[in-house]
Amino acid sequence: MRTIRRRLMGEPPTLHYFHGVADPYSHLAAQLLPALAAAYGLRVVPHLVPAPAAEVAPEPERLLGWSIRDAGQLAAAHGLAFPADARAPAADAVRAAEGVLAGLTDPAAFSEAAFRVGTALWRGQPFDAPTRDAQAALAEGAAALAKAGHYLPGVFAFEGECYWGVDRLPHLEARLADLRQSPPMGPPVVRQLEASDRRGDVRRAPLEFFLSFRSPYTHIAAARVRALADRWNAELLLRPVLPMVMRGLPVPLEKRMYIVRDTKREADRLGLPFGRICDPVGTGVERGLAVLHRAIALGRGPDFVESFLQGAFAEGVDATTDAGLLGLAERTGLSAADVQAALADESWRAIAEQNRERMFGLGLWGVPAFRVGNLPAHWGQDRLWAVEQDLGRIAGGIA
Repeated sequence: MRTIRRRLMGEPPTLHYFHGVADPYSHLAAQLLPALAAAYGLRVVPHLVPAPAAEVAPEPERLLGWSIRDAGQLAAAHGLAFPADARAPAADAVRAAEGVLAGLTDPAAFSEAAFRVGTALWRGQPFDAPTRDAQAALAEGAAALAKAGHYLPGVFAFEGECYWGVDRLPHLEARLADLRQSPPMGPPVVRQLEASDRRGDVRRAPLEFFLSFRSPYTHIAAARVRALADRWNAELLLRPVLPMVMRGLPVPLEKRMYIVRDTKREADRLGLPFGRICDPVGTGVERGLAVLHRAIALGRGPDFVESFLQGAFAEGVDATTDAGLLGLAERTGLSAADVQAALADESWRAIAEQNRERMFGLGLWGVPAFRVGNLPAHWGQDRLWAVEQDLGRIAGGIA
């Protein structure tokens, strides 16, 4: 409806951008506003938003520490800037930075100010700031973000669809390119990052894969990380954990809905099946983890991971039923006797807790997550390109 109205009125397409000054990903995203506006003839509307609520962004200290490190790596991959010496900003500096950006509506001016002030903020350096109260701007931005259907800073919203951070801009650009009535102005502003088909030999170095049977993102990562391990002769170590909601961490509806929509978008890009979902939370997850524990012992772990996730997120299989779980197990070479023995064995619970503790010890709290050897861990199905870089470092003897 918005697209039709815009076309009838002859208006330019409008892109809304939501910026958090204490969000490393926003620091990267804001740098791209002028290029996006120029490449696609957009009207860009920047909004200032507060830090996300605890229920949608649990473990805030881990999240910030991870985001700072990840933003640096992401900046290098995309030719953007992020301070190498970045640190957690002080609360008074955050308020001052918000005061600088409040009221700025021109995207070029907003981008310039966000970069200038953000660079100083992340470095812990002083910057000139007016004594402007940003509360009204923050309230407006929070309301607009909620209306758009998202909950995090660093988000772009365009005609009913949200794109979180630099990683999802290729999806946005593909959509914007379809709207153009003339040939593209040039190459995409942001290139898609993905692991290649390169091969190497890391001589069975460990590649840890932290996974959850309730995670749509784990579903679209499982076969890809297994193939990556095979190409580099890495030892794939499965580290299953209980889902967040079964570990006492909230996952609000708006977050669940975005994750499902975003996974569908990514699955379509990758040519992977997704959409017929039977949520295995609770009993289904527990039964699946019990069978996975036995499957790993029998050398069928990766097969069962992929089978279970395919059933839960692409085939609508109910793993809480005996028939559903048995079908998922049998197609990986496990027998009914194997399933029965697995369900009678509770030792998987201690393993899952050990995996959770290990994951937290690496500074992460969510899945899918990956670690190659003793190198820093990575979080997200869209970080397999970084995992591949680590494998290349080890193969080259420089890790």
